Amino acid sequence: MSIQELCTVRDNQQLGSNIFALTLDAPRISAAAVPGQFVHITCGEANLLRRPISICQAQDGALKIVFVTKGDGTKWLSRRQAGDTLDVLGPQGNGFDLSTLGARPVFIGGGIGVPPMLQTMQAAKDAGAQPTAILGFRNQDAVILEDDFKAIGTVYTATDDGSYGIHGFVSDVLKEHITEFTSVCCCGPKPMLKALANIAEAAGIPCQVSMEERMGCGIGACLVCVCSLKSSDGSTRYGHVCKDGPVFDSKEVQW
Repeated sequence: MSIQELCTVRDNQQLGSNIFALTLDAPRISAAAVPGQFVHITCGEANLLRRPISICQAQDGALKIVFVTKGDGTKWLSRRQAGDTLDVLGPQGNGFDLSTLGARPVFIGGGIGVPPMLQTMQAAKDAGAQPTAILGFRNQDAVILEDDFKAIGTVYTATDDGSYGIHGFVSDVLKEHITEFTSVCCCGPKPMLKALANIAEAAGIPCQVSMEERMGCGIGACLVCVCSLKSSDGSTRYGHVCKDGPVFDSKEVQW
């Protein structure tokens, strides 16, 4: 059940040219959050729709979110300072099922799909697993949170242009190391998720995908984030990323 909480900004850090990390005092939402969920934030009186942002970390009463500035709402959010108050609704959606990960899960993020994998990887380690992360970015300037992931487990970082780390895509790295893993959890653009799901299925290991879709209401009442899913008889059914996801078993998704 979602909680509406007025949260005080603890800290606002700029991680890149248009990437920001906000840490909020959110004791009730933080206590209820599970890896892979998101929050819905009111971004100024002029913006009627809340903005959905994945939870990066939730611990000790604090909530950390990492986001890219795209429109007026996220630009307004990026200007918040310590002591400001935000109206936050969460945690929203369904997160990752940690019971299926096995001993050696791999957590894969692409671009702004990287932040929600941090809490998920930490939860796996806390449960006794030996986790690995594969992080993908456009170039060196876009790399974020690498040290945070390294503090938890093994990390492979790839860039599209080869300016940092491994030259290539996260799918290339997964394919090379797939025999080392017992499961895959990933978040990022749909083409990336499809490629990772195919690799995991070919290897016979479970794969969970966190879908990135535009959202309107955030509670399943509108049709903005509708996605195509497979029914048990093979026919197509439709679900809401905000309500039924954002995390799905990769075999459920109609790619």
